[in-house]
Amino acid sequence: MKRILILSIIISLCPLSALFPQGLEIPQVSADSSIYERSFYTLQYNEKFEQPDWVAYELTQEEVVGLAKRSNRFREDREILSGSVALSDYKYSGYDRGHLAPAADMKMSSESMDESFLMSNMSPQVPGFNRGIWAFLESCVRTWASENESIYVVTGPILTKENYPVIGKNEVAVPEYYFKVILDYKEPDYKGIGFVLPNRKGEGRLQDYAVSIDEVEGLTGLNFYPLLPDDLEESIESHYDVSLWRFIEFTSD
Repeated sequence: MKRILILSIIISLCPLSALFPQGLEIPQVSADSSIYERSFYTLQYNEKFEQPDWVAYELTQEEVVGLAKRSNRFREDREILSGSVALSDYKYSGYDRGHLAPAADMKMSSESMDESFLMSNMSPQVPGFNRGIWAFLESCVRTWASENESIYVVTGPILTKENYPVIGKNEVAVPEYYFKVILDYKEPDYKGIGFVLPNRKGEGRLQDYAVSIDEVEGLTGLNFYPLLPDDLEESIESHYDVSLWRFIEFTSD
């Protein structure tokens, strides 16, 4: 309670720009947002649904080939002021602890790898989804980071209804859909693309789930990449072209 009171006082005295991270990958935030910065990613935590609204990070060509080994040290996040979910919430639930900032994207250091296993970075995912088309999309993201030098990634569940099925004592909401948006802000070709995927075993081509960033904004109510110049933001977010992104064919078998 004391930490929350202090934070409220600071917010009342300081401009938002002094409080919240200003990286290009960060969606627009408000004074009542619960923002947490890690070594290589930032998240906005949703206490009602006990998972992030979004996780955002820049992924570079160099970071993709990081050497940190997967830790598998799932644990509660003691920094979440309202308290994060516990491992027991997922036990016997039938759902995977689905990373939003993937462990394979966090190989830059042992610290970043370890932080990717905080329970505040998890969301309940159907195993066939988490280990199938979602993992394939994550792999494509790493390919795009390598090919484009660096990209800006925002990932999260789509939680716009009042009620969802829940798991565990902490009543972790089970999302129906997940999104991922990617921005390439390197010359000569600025481009962006979004994806919306149902939380079930994937079928068909990953390209079939591609949408514009504007469409993801309409579904989530989030404003992505607000630091882009207005004219460029409009151009990048209103259009997408799957031919500008290299896909390896996904099969659900």
